[in-house]
Amino acid sequence: MKPYLIPAETISFTEEIKKSQFITYLAHTDGIEAAKDYIQSIKTQYPDARHHCWAFVAGRPDDSQKLGFSDDGEPTGTAGKLIMAQLLGSNLGEVTCVVVRYFGGIKLGTGGLVKAYGNGAQQALKILPTKTKVPQKIFNLECDYSLINAIEQLLVQVNGTVLHSDYNETVSLQIAIPATLEQEVNDKLRDVSRGALTLTPESE
Repeated sequence: MKPYLIPAETISFTEEIKKSQFITYLAHTDGIEAAKDYIQSIKTQYPDARHHCWAFVAGRPDDSQKLGFSDDGEPTGTAGKLIMAQLLGSNLGEVTCVVVRYFGGIKLGTGGLVKAYGNGAQQALKILPTKTKVPQKIFNLECDYSLINAIEQLLVQVNGTVLHSDYNETVSLQIAIPATLEQEVNDKLRDVSRGALTLTPESE
């Protein structure tokens, strides 16, 4: 649950190699569905291109369950895998790269394609603005009405949010806080409640 870098905006990088045009896009995509939707949007934007090769890291940089890539008709191993290698090497999370190719009539050969796709992703990553994402962790909390104001003030201080609340004899809250601040928030809750409050992790 460590913080990691994600794209701060969508960017593109274009180059021409032996009359073929390569347009590389990088975008923030949180989750596999978002990545697939973005890839489809680029295909829709460039319907007449010969190839739309892509790779994505749709979660944390170390989450191997959320990786994907495609050569989209190029010779096997000459496009998607090269793009993926650049993404993994960047240690970015939640990122999708799509390289659009307009064929210029001159074949590049396997080595030329490997260089073109790998270099396109590499150059785009060099100009990509990034920002840090701090993963959130979800907890349940039960408290008396008298403590609501103190809890809300604490959540503001740590950039936490109330996801759900039930007001009965006591107040049941579901909250999200930065995972790195769990211990700090627990300590402060115990302070304001004289030891009565503690965070209960949301069961997976």
